[in-house]
Amino acid sequence: MATIEPQPRPITSPEQHTAVVRERVAMTGLTDFFGRAFGAVMAAAQAQHASPVGPPFAMYHGMPTDTVDVEAGFPITPSFTGTSDVAASKLPESEAFEAIHRGPYDTLEKTYALIVERMSAEGKTPSDTMWEFYLSDPVREPDPATWQTRVVWPVAQDTMGRQAPAS
Repeated sequence: MATIEPQPRPITSPEQHTAVVRERVAMTGLTDFFGRAFGAVMAAAQAQHASPVGPPFAMYHGMPTDTVDVEAGFPITPSFTGTSDVAASKLPESEAFEAIHRGPYDTLEKTYALIVERMSAEGKTPSDTMWEFYLSDPVREPDPATWQTRVVWPVAQDTMGRQAPAS
């Protein structure tokens, strides 16, 4: 069966209120961190009668190396107030490129490479922040080949808030 490559496309990503746990995590510890973070966010949201309004996500601050500065949680109703363990945050409104990745998480770098290629072709520079929405639940869909992840990578802005030219 042929693999369908994602087709990155430009979008305007709207601002979204979120509830998150943010930490610097070893790349090898991401799965455990996500489980902990998603559980903590759901418990805090339920305690406040707030509701997730979208799928779980992770926002990466900076390019991942052996470790990554990451926040994980859910888009949430604006009424959520941060707690000692869970922060109220936002995904920023931004010009971005997105693609739907199909397959296991360890092949996401291929989708990121396609997004960078498309950005470059359009004279854009990727920002150092990007996020992923996890559209599939690995518990309900145990076959990684069926997993879908929406990758959103904003375009870099210069110091005046304008889109930075590609270098």
